[in-house]
Amino acid sequence: MSRNALVIGISTYSYERLNNLTAPGRDAEAVAQLLEKYGDFKVTRLPAVKDKHNNTIRVGKKTKVTLTQLEDAIVQLFKPNGKPPDTALLYFSGHGLRKSKGIQEGFLATSDVNPDMGSWGLSLQWLRRLLQDSEVRQQIIILDCCYAGEVLNVAEADPGERGKGRDRCFIAASRAFELAYEEIGSNHSVLTSALILGLEPSQERWVTNYTLVDLLTQQRNAFPQRPIFSNSGEPINLTRRWTAATKQSAASAKSICPYKGLAYFDCTEEDARYFYGRTALTDQLLEKVRIGNFLAVLGASGSGKSSVVRAGLLYQLQLGRRLSGSESRQIKILQPGEHPLNSLALTFVDSGLSDIERANQLAQAEDLIQKGSEG
Repeated sequence: MSRNALVIGISTYSYERLNNLTAPGRDAEAVAQLLEKYGDFKVTRLPAVKDKHNNTIRVGKKTKVTLTQLEDAIVQLFKPNGKPPDTALLYFSGHGLRKSKGIQEGFLATSDVNPDMGSWGLSLQWLRRLLQDSEVRQQIIILDCCYAGEVLNVAEADPGERGKGRDRCFIAASRAFELAYEEIGSNHSVLTSALILGLEPSQERWVTNYTLVDLLTQQRNAFPQRPIFSNSGEPINLTRRWTAATKQSAASAKSICPYKGLAYFDCTEEDARYFYGRTALTDQLLEKVRIGNFLAVLGASGSGKSSVVRAGLLYQLQLGRRLSGSESRQIKILQPGEHPLNSLALTFVDSGLSDIERANQLAQAEDLIQKGSEG
């Protein structure tokens, strides 16, 4: 299985309004070494310089990178002339720019940017189109720069294609309107400090894109900005400790029958363990929920609507591994029954209340519902 990575750290800029940086070179080199040591990645560095002391290649801290160089390197990663890799990882550390003229656009700043002359750098819209057209099955994009979240605001060229034979991970240092910061008392940025910790495997088990975002979620309060992420498809293996494999005894599953007949799979960990074959559809539903306020799932009786909504969409929202912050969303499940308005009111009654408190809350809910749209 071929695994390629392009690791970019741009520290030097010609445009007078962009300060030269110190963290990107260190950030990129630290990530590159982890991917080589623990991930079996073939890593390309940009800018690449030869260390005079040990004759090794490292990320240059003062070397400039032009827009043409950056575009060519990214195209070579995701759309090479020959056979594409099975897994491709893009990491960028440097300045990010945001253009607000009619529409919001995000850019990765190269050393030769000059917004006054209309040169903003590499367009994140261009990057999304390239990824959509790429034949690489597993794609990881990590952007450690200001306004990096803009890459998630670009609509897919074909949202329905999402997840079909493709696994994808986006990690952005900040939301589309936010700056990204270096960590006080550290040689690295805030996001990359967390990434270094997460990519360093602690045991003989793969670090995946899902376990990596688990760590970012746990450390959310430590960030001055809010990193965001989006995962689709199956987990992507990133790093692990390559030592002698240990034998682990698997629990016998002979007494477990995962087939539920006409019953649905629910939004519980137990049911989700045995819910297979709907990854692509679940990804489509998550994308629809991310960009819109209303979603209807329609289909013939027995086709699996309840299962994909509960064990697919709702379970992934509760888990919070595919969409940033989705675990904090409030979820209410309603089955209309013979008295749909009463069932709707009951849905909003808190559990664990005394009978009197439940009756009072139910009466308030029913009163609001009877007021129609105003209620």
